[in-house]
Amino acid sequence: MSNGFHEVRFPLRLSLSTSGGPKRLTDIVDLTNGREARNARWRNSRRVYDAGSGLRAVDDLYAVVAFFEARGGQLYGFRFRDPLDGKSCGPGETVSPFDQAIGTGDGATATFRLAKTYGDAGGEWRREILKPVAGTVTVAVDGVELPGTGFACDAATGVVTIAEEYIPTSGALVQAGFEFDVPVRFDTDRIDVNLEAFRAGRIPAIPLVEILP
Repeated sequence: MSNGFHEVRFPLRLSLSTSGGPKRLTDIVDLTNGREARNARWRNSRRVYDAGSGLRAVDDLYAVVAFFEARGGQLYGFRFRDPLDGKSCGPGETVSPFDQAIGTGDGATATFRLAKTYGDAGGEWRREILKPVAGTVTVAVDGVELPGTGFACDAATGVVTIAEEYIPTSGALVQAGFEFDVPVRFDTDRIDVNLEAFRAGRIPAIPLVEILP
């Protein structure tokens, strides 16, 4: 994670009113024959959010200002819970150790990085998960869930280390289930607060942008 990062989460109650999602950057060139050429400038998507949507209570406005000051504006990154996409499964489903394939054993490798794959019959994209929520990670090897003592997960990096006695044999599928946060930073060095009435107010926009590895 580049530059400084604080392992704290943007207040969860405030993120529930967030708008935003993935952004990609594609170059499209019109050719002389009327067709077009498309080229992806970014290998991965990047999440962008506006956490100012719906904030009204003065206590919530103060919480945002205090959090912003503690991060030094854009200086330090932090964790953010995407209200739509924050689990290894769908938003209405329960996390299972069989949700996502994170690797294949070779009889020696013990470390695997958490990942989530988005795909259909037309294609897929694999997203590295850098900020899992501590205590939510479960792991399975070759279709069998490991006990809690069978692995460890670094919540700051998303790397799973499997205990020696459970190291996957050659060809064994390694799967995992988890909840996760998105590493972001403020995309502004200024917060504008508008107090429209007693005990109520508004912050027009709180732009956040994902920090890519």
